[in-house]
Amino acid sequence: EPERRLNPRALDRRLRGVISLAYPYAAPAPPMLDWRSEMRGRIAAYALGPDYHDVVLNKARLVADILKAECSETITRVYVDTGPVLERDWAAEAGLGWFGRNTNLINRYHGSYFFLAEIFTNVEFDGPPEPYRDHCGTCRQCLVQCPTQALAEGFKLDPRLCISYLTIEHRGPIPRELRARLGNWIFGCDICQEVCPWNGDAARAALANADLAPSLIDVMGLDDFGFRQRYGKTAVKRTKRRGLLRNAAIALGNSGNPAAVPVLARALKNEPEMLVRAHAAWALGRFDDAEARYALEAVRMKESDPLVRTEIEDGLSSASR
Repeated sequence: EPERRLNPRALDRRLRGVISLAYPYAAPAPPMLDWRSEMRGRIAAYALGPDYHDVVLNKARLVADILKAECSETITRVYVDTGPVLERDWAAEAGLGWFGRNTNLINRYHGSYFFLAEIFTNVEFDGPPEPYRDHCGTCRQCLVQCPTQALAEGFKLDPRLCISYLTIEHRGPIPRELRARLGNWIFGCDICQEVCPWNGDAARAALANADLAPSLIDVMGLDDFGFRQRYGKTAVKRTKRRGLLRNAAIALGNSGNPAAVPVLARALKNEPEMLVRAHAAWALGRFDDAEARYALEAVRMKESDPLVRTEIEDGLSSASR
C-alpha cells in the first residue's frame, strides 16, 4: 500500500507534518584480502555495535521531545525501520538525498552510510525543500561490482539476488547457484556502497577485526546461548542463529581452506538445525579431498532430512569429480 505509507493521515487523521532525520554510521574497513587463509567472515558495517533500532530511536525521540517543548499539544510518532512508513521516500522528499543506482539514498556530502528516522506530527510545516537531483551521472560501478547482479538499469533491485536479503531476510536454503557468489558475507553486504564514489570520503570504521571480520570457526561454534550473548544486542540477531551459521558454512566452503573441513564435518554430524547441516554438506562438497568425502559418507545413511540428504549426495558427486 505505497500510497497509504506515504500519507501520514492514513496513520492518524491528526498528523500534518513529517520530520526526516539521518544518523551516520561508520563506513566499513577495507575487506581482508587474506580472509580465506584466516577463515574470517564479513558483517555489514551498519550491524556492528548496538542495535541501530534502539540507538537511532532514542536520538529521534530527543528531537520529538524538543518539538513538544516548543509547540503545545504536539503529537508525535517516531519510526526507525519499523511500521508502515516508506522512510527513503520521505527522506528524499525532505531533501536528504537522492536515490542512487544501488537504490540507497545518497547525500552529496555524507554518502550513504546513514540510518533514517521519521517523526510524524500534528505540527504543520512549510512545503518541502528543493529535492536533490540525481548525481549518479553515468557511473554504474554498483551495477558492475554486484556479485549476484542484483542491481539493474532503471534504479532497480531484485531482492531475490541481493546478498543482504539472502543472508538476513531469507529464511530457507540459499539458492545453490548463488552460494559461491556470497564470498565471505555472513550478514548483509556493503559492496554497492563501498564502490560508490560518493562514499569515497566516508570515515572508516575503527573497530576490531573480531567485530568487522569474525572468525568463521568461532561463529560455527556458537550455541543458542553463545549467539544471544555475542549478538543479542545487535542487528545481527535478526538472522537468528540458524541463519548466521548457514551463512558461515557457505563462507567456509567458499574459503577453499582445508582447515575448514573438520569444522564443517562436526556441523554436519552434530548440528541440530537442518538448515545448517544442509549447507555444511554443500560446503564439504567444495573440497576435493578424502577427509571431506569421508565426512559426507559417514552421515550418508544416518541423515533423515530429505534436504540434507540431497545436499550430501550432491556433495559426494561434486567431491568425486
